[in-house]
Amino acid sequence: MTDADDSGGLPSAGTGTTQQAADQAEKISSELYDLIGLKGTATEPGPGVSECSGKDPEKYFTVFHAWTFTPASPDQLGGVMERLKTEMPKHGWKIVGYGPDTSKNQNLTLTADNDAKKYSVKIAHFAKDAKPNLNLFLTSGCYQVPEGGKVERF
Repeated sequence: MTDADDSGGLPSAGTGTTQQAADQAEKISSELYDLIGLKGTATEPGPGVSECSGKDPEKYFTVFHAWTFTPASPDQLGGVMERLKTEMPKHGWKIVGYGPDTSKNQNLTLTADNDAKKYSVKIAHFAKDAKPNLNLFLTSGCYQVPEGGKVERF
């Protein structure tokens, strides 16, 4: 993400409560789920809240949402990463990394930023797992709570 301030390179995501930011993370995760375009299941853990490096932890926070998509049929994931690489830019995402990771399995990964939404996502395709899946890790820029508010941790 661009527009980085001095909080460890994270851009400002604006002002909002932790609940508003978590709702936004869930909405963006849902949009990503739709872009995957396959029938399957997603894990249910909700978003979490973390500190913005170098900022007052009572006033500034970032939201993350990690989840896994498992297709109805393992062979359905073939070509999904290439499709996401093509489709995501049409929805405001800029692909900033694409290729195998450094693991023994060399899992294909895609990293993308959405500057308008102030979110970044890393998607890893675990093709060689017993149940092939996609792992997604969505993270926001640095939010500031509204005047008089405080960061809620969940």
